[in-house]
Amino acid sequence: MSYRDVASKQLLIWACTSVGARMPIAMAPLAMVFLVRERPGGYALGAALAAAFVLGEIVGAPALGLRLRPDRARPQLAAALVIGAAGFTALGVFPTAHPVVLASFAFVAGGTPAAVAGGLRAMLTHLVPARAMAQAMSAESMLMSGVWAVSPAVVTGLALGVAPRLPLLLGAVLMAVSVAGLWLLPAGWEADDAPGTESGPGKKGTGHSLLGLLRGAWPVYVTGAASLTLLGLAELVLPALLEQRGIGVGWSGPILAGMSVSAGLGAFLYGLRTWPGLLRTRSVVLIGGMSACLTVAALTPDKAGIAAALAIGGMLQSGALVTRNLSLREAVPASSLAAGYSIMYAASGAGYAAAGSLAGALLQVTAPSTAVLAGVALTLVLTAVGWWGERRVGDRSAARGADPAVTAGPAGSVGPAEPTTGPTGSTPHP
Repeated sequence: MSYRDVASKQLLIWACTSVGARMPIAMAPLAMVFLVRERPGGYALGAALAAAFVLGEIVGAPALGLRLRPDRARPQLAAALVIGAAGFTALGVFPTAHPVVLASFAFVAGGTPAAVAGGLRAMLTHLVPARAMAQAMSAESMLMSGVWAVSPAVVTGLALGVAPRLPLLLGAVLMAVSVAGLWLLPAGWEADDAPGTESGPGKKGTGHSLLGLLRGAWPVYVTGAASLTLLGLAELVLPALLEQRGIGVGWSGPILAGMSVSAGLGAFLYGLRTWPGLLRTRSVVLIGGMSACLTVAALTPDKAGIAAALAIGGMLQSGALVTRNLSLREAVPASSLAAGYSIMYAASGAGYAAAGSLAGALLQVTAPSTAVLAGVALTLVLTAVGWWGERRVGDRSAARGADPAVTAGPAGSVGPAEPTTGPTGSTPHP
């Protein structure tokens, strides 16, 4: 398979809808800082609003994702986007409101559309052939890398050049427009009860609860959180690290933009060919490589070395993200993919938040380079736990006599799939 095999009008509509739904999320934290920065204690308040927004995502993604139903996904996703757009609108219209009120708006803006990412990813698996799933996931990763690369520039330009409230109002408009895009897409996706979309009929559930089945995929979530912990560490500690090396902090923006561009390139390269090894093994290799890159960045004295290390790390991180999405697809039934991806979204957000908390605490007592190394150590521990869990659950399934599913490989090769990370033959599964 090649990227031509996933190119279609439906995929273009899906991509535009995804950008409208996800770009406001990427813009929100920085937009909230600009919204209130001229108030007394504005930067602290902006950080608190961003924290409320992320907390809303962490709570809302699993809570709402578990309630998404394949047969009526479109109205559920539309309602979530409409309420999210209302939260963004309220922030933009009432920027001088009491901080508690603003935090409530931020929580709603982050929480209600948090399951949309998982729903749209589940819909993507329905729009492309199963044999082209790696290409589809890579294309999504490229799209999101572009969104995250462009968003800071859009927020900064609008907030400083026009009005601080404008980025949030733009976010509301984009979310509202994405609702219209949903009605040009299928109403939902297949609801087979066996893990992955390759499952055939006759593999109905054995009585497992939905939440119980999601618990069976916990190692995938742990590894997903580990990869975002590294990303958060790179973004949050970089300004302090540059200052420690005597480099202007203004280089943070270009270096992080380069990292985002490299992430998009890495996702593209991942989808070009079939890669050897089990998905869990690929994930460990990629996250280990990214950990090495951050270690080099922490120890390198010049900005060129730091930029190169983070660029390579971004390429590896996007590949790790694709492997986690593919692993999750194998671990849960198609009817529960939206819930699974939503929980992955929440786990990734928790990993990012953990990186921020760890960095904030360590920067008070140690050098930025040491803080990065401590974060790398935490990531490696999480990765090892996730790998051990995937292997253990896979071996347990094999011991119960589970038959290995025969699925198409990332670029069209056919062979035994990696052992699933959840119980086989069970009821439906960010």
